[in-house]
Amino acid sequence: MVRSIEYGNLMHQAMRGLIRQVLTDVRQHGLPGEHHFFITFDTTHPDVQLADWLRARYPDEMTIVIQHWFENLEVDEEGFTITLNFGNQPEPMRIPFDALRTFVDPSVEFGLRFEAHEDEFDEEEENEEDGDDEPTPPPAAPSPGGAEVVQLNRFRKN
Repeated sequence: MVRSIEYGNLMHQAMRGLIRQVLTDVRQHGLPGEHHFFITFDTTHPDVQLADWLRARYPDEMTIVIQHWFENLEVDEEGFTITLNFGNQPEPMRIPFDALRTFVDPSVEFGLRFEAHEDEFDEEEENEEDGDDEPTPPPAAPSPGGAEVVQLNRFRKN
């Protein structure tokens, strides 16, 4: 058995830890300055909790904005709960960190993107089942685990 370092999984854990730390700070001190977040998550994740009408409207994924009005932000090791306003109707929701697809703070041009591992496995299975005898060429070297490498220099202001 060959042991290897799973950089993709480690990077995703680190990125989730960063988001956890940022949200914990926002819970304790509020949003500083012009900071605000666009968070996209997978609504099909089994641990996502949201109103039935929101799940029906966003059956695959949903993007929320944390900016001017939010309440009851609670953060733990697995995810966060928050109440947001949808047409003057407060709606509580629970979002596990494993369901996150993107986290963006446009005020400082910072963003993280999470790639789903299941998608990679589904593509491999489809290639094996297509029945053609030609070998499938190896994919162009993807980043391990699908994590996006973020170049911090592009966010620095001159």
